[in-house]
Amino acid sequence: MKKNISIIGSGFSAMAAACYLAQAGHCVTVFEKNESIGGRARQFKAEGFTFDMGPSWYWMPDVFERFFADFGKKTTDYYDLIKLSPAYNVYYGKQDFIAIADNLDEIIATFERIEKGSGKHLQNFIAQAKSNYDIAIKELVYRPGVSPLELVTLETTKKIGQFFSNIKKDVRKHFKNPKLVQILEFPVLFLGAKPADTPSFYNFMNYADFGLGTWHPKTGMYDVVRAMEKLALELGVTFKTHSNIEKIIVENKTATALIVNGKRIESDLILSGADYYHTETLLDKEFRAYSEKYWESRVFAPSSLLFYVGFNTKLKNVAHHDLFFDVDFDKHAHAIYDEPQWPNEPLFYANFPSITDPTAAPEGMESGFFLIPLAPGIEDTPELRAQYFDKIMTRFEHITEQKVRDHIIYTKSFCKNDFVSEYNSYKGNAYGMANTLLQTAFLRPKLKSKKVKNLYFTGQLTVPGPGVPPALISGKLVSELINKQFSILAYEKNI
Repeated sequence: MKKNISIIGSGFSAMAAACYLAQAGHCVTVFEKNESIGGRARQFKAEGFTFDMGPSWYWMPDVFERFFADFGKKTTDYYDLIKLSPAYNVYYGKQDFIAIADNLDEIIATFERIEKGSGKHLQNFIAQAKSNYDIAIKELVYRPGVSPLELVTLETTKKIGQFFSNIKKDVRKHFKNPKLVQILEFPVLFLGAKPADTPSFYNFMNYADFGLGTWHPKTGMYDVVRAMEKLALELGVTFKTHSNIEKIIVENKTATALIVNGKRIESDLILSGADYYHTETLLDKEFRAYSEKYWESRVFAPSSLLFYVGFNTKLKNVAHHDLFFDVDFDKHAHAIYDEPQWPNEPLFYANFPSITDPTAAPEGMESGFFLIPLAPGIEDTPELRAQYFDKIMTRFEHITEQKVRDHIIYTKSFCKNDFVSEYNSYKGNAYGMANTLLQTAFLRPKLKSKKVKNLYFTGQLTVPGPGVPPALISGKLVSELINKQFSILAYEKNI
């Protein structure tokens, strides 16, 4: 039963859903408000530099492979991957850093050198993390969050205690060196919450890190966007950019049309890959499933202050990915989650894709991406952005022992206000809703509207959660629910 399906937004989850729905024979149109597709994973070029605007870590390569395999394809049909070595560097001060190798044996040896006995502990910790990864990725995350029973399997019942402990407690049980502790707690930040608020079961992110490695598409993360666009076009999907959605029309409690740039577009079904909260504001109030009070009570992942920087020289003493943990982790986390404010001394992340990809910068130059995690909803001004750029550049120069300010020939910032204006992001969050115990699986906003027929949602505010691999999975889950609905309707029509 071929249906006309309108999809709002063109991020990873929306594009994944578009591919699955087109594969099922539907007529799929994707509406994107911005000038290019990709959502938070857009790319831009300036002064000869190329910048990926959002996601920069390619983890869980198996999830990408599984996505393309669903269409009889492989990632190599569309893009090439480079395994990074080192995966990343973690800096604690001048001439004080740890390089994370591209294989577990070397990482274990590094831990053992720093803290006697920790190598064996790490081996056991990663073995448990792999077990959790196998359960999570092969079973749990591919379930639609409809019922709590989805979490109940023979394997999860054996690990029930891990849902009621947390990452911080578990890591510190076996590792005492604060540097090693920070390295092991770092991956769960991708899930949007503090280690103390993230269930132990999510240590599967440590296996994604140490076990599967850190990769980079040959010419940037936008390679994945281009690959999904090509696949979608091959399947018959239509993309329309510069298409701002102004309203979702509901008639007889059923979503029937969109108002796009002032024009009514009829649809048999509407799927939003845009911000969940924003999408519901496109509905009359009576049709919104979640109240303002509900959204205010949720724990959101951080926003970010981003700087895209072009240098007219190659940089020294840095890797492709670099974490700067030379200040107090807990104080920064407190400023994000407990008392939202600009952190006095922020941790920050930097990556230099031109180290791996020569097309990212002119010859002899470097492209840089700097990120400071921030609380969503806080004040964002040009003065604050400039102040914090100065803060991190001072530390960056000191730690990497080089002067870089005089070599900066291009700078662009992106922060909370931009997340709101560009992506309609609730409070300017960058990563969606955190995966805390009370915001996991069936406790997250639903893929299917509870009040409006033929209205569905996908993306980082629903299941499975934040991150690029979960976004691909979210698109698959919602497409399965939609196809199931159409199959039931077709069956009922024929009986």
